[in-house]
Amino acid sequence: MIVVVGIPLDENSSFLQGAASAPNAIRDAYHSPSSNYCTEDGLDLSQHLGWKDNGDLLLSPMPAAIQEIEKGIDAQLHTGNRVLSLGGDHSVTYPIIKAFAKKYPDLNILHIDAHADLYHDFEGNPFSHASPFARIMEQGLAKRLVQVGIRTLNSHQRDQAEKFSVELIEMKDWREGTNLSFDGPLYISLDLDAMDPAFVPGVSHYEPGGFTTRQVLNMIQQVKGNVVGCDLVELNPTRDLQGMTAMVAAKCFKELLGRMLQ
Repeated sequence: MIVVVGIPLDENSSFLQGAASAPNAIRDAYHSPSSNYCTEDGLDLSQHLGWKDNGDLLLSPMPAAIQEIEKGIDAQLHTGNRVLSLGGDHSVTYPIIKAFAKKYPDLNILHIDAHADLYHDFEGNPFSHASPFARIMEQGLAKRLVQVGIRTLNSHQRDQAEKFSVELIEMKDWREGTNLSFDGPLYISLDLDAMDPAFVPGVSHYEPGGFTTRQVLNMIQQVKGNVVGCDLVELNPTRDLQGMTAMVAAKCFKELLGRMLQ
């Protein structure tokens, strides 16, 4: 069974808050009568019995929320479920991966984002949404980390990427048909700002020059690997225009879920 879990946390956002309200905004867009429940492969998610929405985790203020997220995801994995998480800001990925690493010690991560999120200690907060992959890699929670779409690297993050042997495909180097292939369990972490702001105005950090929606959907559909978990993060409904970004998020949600149900 695949369980969808909302993680309404944005206390670790460095610029703007608002992402805590994203899980329900994604759900509302998913249920919008302006579209339907089918993936592009024709799978009708409304009729599929292989998944369920467990609602949102109930979280205390930081820093207790980090342990509560890990515990909540761990409980699902312990019963044999796989998990698709709806954030929240990107800080939620660290405790999620802490739980996944217990079950999948050879975990691979595909991280789709404008930002590498490798800061050692951004603005004095080790749990910042700019730091989850530093925590993940320094603790050896992933066998392999591949980051695509990155277009904000500074010297510190380049050093961090080299230190942790991160495989970077910066946006300037992305080519159509790039082969993304993973041997073993694969976790996909999708930050909506991987896409150009023209497609996703409802994010906190606008970074021009990103993917199109189509490119991200193709990546989800074509990446080779056994997808055991995903997260979809950084929708900020307070900045959205007429629910446009929420609809993009719902589309990505459907394709991520469809991929996990394959």
